[in-house]
Amino acid sequence: MSAPASAPPESSAADPPAADPSTAGLRVVRRDGTVSGFDGSKIAVAMTKAFLAVEGGDAGASSRLHHLVTELTAQVRDALARFPAAAVHVEQIQDQVELALMRGEHHKAARSYVLYREERAKARDAAGPAAEHSTLHVTDPDGTRHPLDWDRLESVVGEAVAGIDAVSAEPVLAETRRNLYDGITADELAQAPVMAARTLVELEPDYSFVAARLLLGRLRGEALSYLAGSPRRLDQAGMAEAYPDYVRDYLRRAIELGLADPELTRFDLDRLTAAIRPERDLDFGFLGLQTLYDRYFLHHRGTRFELPQAFFLRVAMGLAVRERDREARAIEFYELLSRLDFMASTPTLFNAGTTRPQLSSCFLTTVDDDLDSIFQAYRNNALLAKYSGGLGNDWTPVRGLGAHIKGTNGESQGVVPFLKIASDTAVAVNQGGKRKGAACAYLETWHIDVEEFLDLRKNTGDDRRRTHDMNTANWVPDEFLRRVEADAEWTLFSPDETPDLHDLYGVEFALRYRAYESAADRGEIRVVKRVRAVELWRRMLTVLFETGHPWITFKDPCNLRSPQQHAGVVHSSNLCTEITLNTGPAEVAVCNLSSVNLLTHVTKDGLDSEKLRRTVTTAVRMLDNVIDINFYTIPEARRSNLRHRPIGLGLMGFQDALFEQGIPLASDAAVGFADRSMEHLSYHAIAASSALAAERGRYASFDGSLWSKGLLPIDSIALLEAAREGDGLDVDRTSTLDWDGLRERVRIVGMRNSNVMAIAPTATISNICGVGQSIEPQFRNLFVKSNMSGDFTVINPHLVRSLKERGLWDEVMISDLKYFDGSLGEIDRVPTDLKALYATAFEIEPRWLVEAASRRQKWIDQAQSLNLYLAAPSGRRLDELYRLAWRKGLKTTYYLRAQSATHVEKSTLKGTDGKLRGVPAAPSAATAVPVPDPPLTDGAACRIDEPDCEACQ
Repeated sequence: MSAPASAPPESSAADPPAADPSTAGLRVVRRDGTVSGFDGSKIAVAMTKAFLAVEGGDAGASSRLHHLVTELTAQVRDALARFPAAAVHVEQIQDQVELALMRGEHHKAARSYVLYREERAKARDAAGPAAEHSTLHVTDPDGTRHPLDWDRLESVVGEAVAGIDAVSAEPVLAETRRNLYDGITADELAQAPVMAARTLVELEPDYSFVAARLLLGRLRGEALSYLAGSPRRLDQAGMAEAYPDYVRDYLRRAIELGLADPELTRFDLDRLTAAIRPERDLDFGFLGLQTLYDRYFLHHRGTRFELPQAFFLRVAMGLAVRERDREARAIEFYELLSRLDFMASTPTLFNAGTTRPQLSSCFLTTVDDDLDSIFQAYRNNALLAKYSGGLGNDWTPVRGLGAHIKGTNGESQGVVPFLKIASDTAVAVNQGGKRKGAACAYLETWHIDVEEFLDLRKNTGDDRRRTHDMNTANWVPDEFLRRVEADAEWTLFSPDETPDLHDLYGVEFALRYRAYESAADRGEIRVVKRVRAVELWRRMLTVLFETGHPWITFKDPCNLRSPQQHAGVVHSSNLCTEITLNTGPAEVAVCNLSSVNLLTHVTKDGLDSEKLRRTVTTAVRMLDNVIDINFYTIPEARRSNLRHRPIGLGLMGFQDALFEQGIPLASDAAVGFADRSMEHLSYHAIAASSALAAERGRYASFDGSLWSKGLLPIDSIALLEAAREGDGLDVDRTSTLDWDGLRERVRIVGMRNSNVMAIAPTATISNICGVGQSIEPQFRNLFVKSNMSGDFTVINPHLVRSLKERGLWDEVMISDLKYFDGSLGEIDRVPTDLKALYATAFEIEPRWLVEAASRRQKWIDQAQSLNLYLAAPSGRRLDELYRLAWRKGLKTTYYLRAQSATHVEKSTLKGTDGKLRGVPAAPSAATAVPVPDPPLTDGAACRIDEPDCEACQ
């Protein structure tokens, strides 16, 4: 390979300053330690040469190549602008160039680029180091310079790798040396080994723990120096001794700043600090600790002074503040959190133990058909979002376009203009900068504005009738799906003329809806439109793929299986489609979430049910405490939450648990494990809530609920089946535990909580625990994750362990994983069983995901955030998939995940069956009436690593 083909973008001393404002002032560290300005044009030159090497000389004359290189260069600039330091090493720039080429699917150019870099690296190694570290100086914040203390740096790195067998200090030190330059600032010097360790993660996943420990060292120095008022550093052993005194100083300062509740100092701190386990600070991977650092730890004007164990203790104390023996309960809660067996939701982690303990995750509202209600909804959304609440708004009651307005004798503009304002409100109230405000609007499929509703996320059309920053979801009644399957007509109404449809479901809805159709035929209804049901369904699915919205959620299963049918109607789900609670004009539903880390509750032999019982029992108590401690920003939320006391216990790390047991996700064994694990979690959660009822009393609206009749979630399937008249439902109902005894206990003793379970996306808290999100399949085995904390190399540690056991983990394997987008399918030397076990999300037939979700749903009294993955979407496949979800009794679905067309072209899928070589076939689906439209082009469905996507955060 000739050098010019992919010459790395190194800078010269004469480099001009960056033209792009995002990288203005960025400095480039050369290999000899000198520093120069950043010149983005050199990146463009290097990329152009790389493409010329693989495409030939004619490529240079192509305007296509020019535009491509310009776009890729901009991506590299954007990535460099997010670097935490003001100086980057030339190798880091080259890393970003390589990533940009790989992400853009320009694999031949990327491979050429990588190989050339390796050749040059070998040549430099043979020539010896370019500069001696002893000649370098460090610049302190006051401007003074002193020689770099290499011995201390070696000591810091040595401590970080201690006890981790698969790593060593030398690669970290060598990579760090490349990032040093004469005059480096103290902050940049502290960051350099962290950056060095994180670049090694793709070679060995355990370097993630090294990077985390190095970051922890920085955090210790930052926190201790802030509290002491002068520079102070301790190693991990010293910190272990200092933790009790540190906790007192930390709480005192947090209370002075108004960040922590003064009540925390009234705990027995001697008892609590004696229970702290400082060694658990070392249990985080880099992504987990960086996430905590960026978003969760208490800080004063950007300076963090809360360490991990103090953070968990603060949350535990905040949740135990009203317990009788609150020290004992705080220790119990702390143990559960700090072992990462369980994690509370983000609002609880943000706000527990603070002066504004808004701990609830989700709020559901219904917007009534008058201006007072509409503008009150905007105000409620702002107040609820301010302290990190996610919002689900039911807009169905608002009259549609063309409806009569009696007060002005005019015609309504419909619901869409009001949704525009709601979208802007969500953006304006951004949760204190911790994460973006987020809301989801729900509309029933019979609403006259539903066709406009489908277009809300489009980038074309009248921008005044678009909501680019708000999620949307279809609230679909069973009657509509029946019309689709029968290829019948569907009628759209304005809710001011058909108001009771909003509160009806099941058979009652179907009968009343048909009566309104007859009235329309007689001319008794003014605003009405007839469409072919399958045409509307087709458009719903097409727009879902093209814009990512609206999601598909099912009204009747949510209501017919709700324990609270006697107390109201479920009119929508929440922001992430796992909450199904009653709402109305005077009642805002609230749900409090947390998740069990399933990985820590399995062994190679299966589920540890006894440990799960202990975890769930404590978790339910913590969640119930949230309801009484919570800071309510609006009275409707407080009234609802105290009356019904719903909670939502879920799980995360599902596929990690499968990896631990050696079970492929696309298998009957995985479906069976989904069934058994959720059955045990459900059993223990219901039992725990019933036990709390005996201790603390039943929730206020218990009488008349399904619980009060001895009907548990599994029993409510019969209610849905009856409403579907024995057709259109295919749900497994097997069980293994003593449900009869629990039924009787619940009927007699009662329940503390109206709802107990919901599986949330866990997008951020799963990062903290170092496991896969929720019930998600592994996106890829090696990829770069982008979120609000930056870009992170993510590699599947279970895969690496398996490959090591078979002697297959080497540089060639790493290169192949990069080339094949983290997939094993095309790597010939990987055995078939490992390809099946570690098949990535888009290699798995999505029917497996639906089948596993159906098995879980039978045990859950609420719903689950279920993302669906399609490698090669088409109208027919989307139709079959979402009808299957309906038949399998699912209450909701969440994002549709899709790959770009270039992914599909070189995927490991073959034929039309969507089966990976060596992966068992999916269970057969019921025959669906096909939707005869051509394959869809590349759309805007979520692509996993989008920083603006709530589910990716």
